Amino acid sequence: MNPDVRRAADRANDSAVVEWGARLGYAANGLIHLLIAWIAAQVALGSGGGQNADQSGALATLAKESYGQVLLWVAVAAFTLLVVWEITEAVLRHETGDRVKAAAKAVAYGALGWTAFTFASGGHSSSSKTTKDFTATLMNAPGGQLLVGAVGAGIVAIGGYHVYKGWTKKFMEDLKEHPGRFATVAGRVGYIAKGVALGVVGFLFVVAAVQHRSGKATGLDGALRTLRDAPAGTVLLLLVALGIAAFGVYSFARARYARV
Repeated sequence: MNPDVRRAADRANDSAVVEWGARLGYAANGLIHLLIAWIAAQVALGSGGGQNADQSGALATLAKESYGQVLLWVAVAAFTLLVVWEITEAVLRHETGDRVKAAAKAVAYGALGWTAFTFASGGHSSSSKTTKDFTATLMNAPGGQLLVGAVGAGIVAIGGYHVYKGWTKKFMEDLKEHPGRFATVAGRVGYIAKGVALGVVGFLFVVAAVQHRSGKATGLDGALRTLRDAPAGTVLLLLVALGIAAFGVYSFARARYARV
């Protein structure tokens, strides 16, 4: 790797601005998860009001509040700095697996930052529609069904890793010190619940591939509504919503204790 690139990444990684921006990014992610959990609970109880239970729905809810625009712009700045930090991690890490995970996180936080920017600028976005459009584009490519199925399998694997990370408390390795029992329990519950939700998201991609129907892949909102329509769906979705809220609580603890 170019030494100049590595030195620049090292300087950015040690920057106090990037560090505090990354921590603020974790907090913003926590707020988004709390809002998703709130919308998911309303969907479970049949009063969702047409709002999507995903990142775009959470940000749309925030945009309606009197202080929403300010928080959205703060979130844009925070996610941007969190992306910068993840990119520096991808450059500086020695293990290929760690580099890939950091790069993937940079993409995910970048997408969140862009969605926040869209709402902060007065625009609108739909994570569910974006997922459907992406799936349709992929489906129309050569070997499209296999590609969509592979994406679904990959998301299921990520969901499984979240469950594993929560059950074994592996997420504690992301922290510089113990956050306390309450945050630890929130982290365990949160990672497991998020893993379950991601598993359903991936499963819907696989269904879309098998049935050759891109509309079946509807992202997190569709996954949560699928849970609602399952046997004992109201209880199941309420439990998952509680878990997503727990992940939001853990994210605030991570904002303070993260290894940044």
